[in-house]
Amino acid sequence: MNNTFIFCLILTSISFSLKAKDYNVNDFGAKANGKTINTDIIQKVIDKCNNEGGGTVIFTKGVYLTGTIILKNNVTLHVDEDATIMGSSNPIDYKVIDPFVDATGQQRGSCLIGAVDADNIAITGNGIINGRGESYQNYNLSKLTKPASLTDKQWNEVKINRPFLLRFVRSSHIKLSQIYLQQAAAWACHFYQCNTISVNNVQIYNHAHKNNDGIDIDSSCDVDINGCFIDTGDDAVCIKATSVLPSMNVRIKNSILKSEWGAFKLGTESMGDFKNITFDSSIIINTRGGGIKILSVDGANIENVNISNINMHNVDMPIFVRLGERLRTYRGAYKREVGSIKGLNFNNVYSKINTTIKERVSPGSAIFITGTSNHPIDEVSFNNVNLEITGSGDKDINAKQLPELEKQYPEYISFGVTPAYGITARHVNTLNLKKVNVICKKRDSRPLKIMIDVKKCR
Repeated sequence: MNNTFIFCLILTSISFSLKAKDYNVNDFGAKANGKTINTDIIQKVIDKCNNEGGGTVIFTKGVYLTGTIILKNNVTLHVDEDATIMGSSNPIDYKVIDPFVDATGQQRGSCLIGAVDADNIAITGNGIINGRGESYQNYNLSKLTKPASLTDKQWNEVKINRPFLLRFVRSSHIKLSQIYLQQAAAWACHFYQCNTISVNNVQIYNHAHKNNDGIDIDSSCDVDINGCFIDTGDDAVCIKATSVLPSMNVRIKNSILKSEWGAFKLGTESMGDFKNITFDSSIIINTRGGGIKILSVDGANIENVNISNINMHNVDMPIFVRLGERLRTYRGAYKREVGSIKGLNFNNVYSKINTTIKERVSPGSAIFITGTSNHPIDEVSFNNVNLEITGSGDKDINAKQLPELEKQYPEYISFGVTPAYGITARHVNTLNLKKVNVICKKRDSRPLKIMIDVKKCR
């Protein structure tokens, strides 16, 4: 590298730093009174920041009510510790970006803060972004007056498209740091076909409505989630693919997850592949509906998944792995062939029942792995895995009665009670078990292991 080139790089860096400025939204007329809709003003400040080379749009003390705002290249939103960006309670104030239909058949795409085809964007600060998702409960929507400009059909479509809190589409170099995300009407944070993402020390509380996921990584790559606390009504962290593009090179570590449905999940929406996924040094607490779930049902090839150093407390169904044949499509894409699951590695995973938990399937079990008769799972390894379950199974369950359900939504509750309290494995080529221990708090008459169509178990 010659001196002239280095000098040019320095000049470019200096030039960008000189252009990057702070823009306090109050200076442009925003009202932090929690009553005034600031959508247009905030958007004008973001546009100005972008047009002038980038910088930081700052929210100081107060509550800033707004509808949808769109981030642009080189813009950071900084929310001070005593500031809140608050979502409007009126659906008409939200915009839909890149609409799609999710796995439950619901129209999606509306959001509070969004970005499309943007680069170098961030949301920082110790403040709050609150979506007021309870506004989309039916009893609140019924109090609203239909705008004269909309037909009844249009008004109904607006009301049912519950907004995400944050939504990033085809964007890159995204940073979320130290922000508090609260009460979306749907998912809290959705990354679709994005790359180079950092989510650091973010707290999420999302219990305002249905489908209240925490972070959804969707056909995106090069993702680092570190030091987060996520408490949700639905999946806390969900890696999915609603397009044929893969989700890959994803790392989640040093985080605490809590959920009413599932803490860490790959799938359900699974058209694109999942590769090089790491979930490490984290805690799952008080979760019903599955601690760790790995699901390919729409054609995804899942490989090289490493789950290590995980502690679970009061978790119903600690580990569930499913390869199915649903083959749902999204966004008009072609239907894929049945996918595959191979190269799953569980190391140093612990689960403890500290208090009484209400299981979704009772009596519960610790590990359930199932492919299909035509599409077995391959190469699943458990090393130093110690799991505790409630137990209390008082009779043997006939393994032959376990349904196949190849084309159904992949949820363990659909299968009912498993024939083993510890490990039930079916349609698996190679299963490696080393230092695997499962104990029951209450006596359970089912066997520790049931193997059905498992070619190698060692």
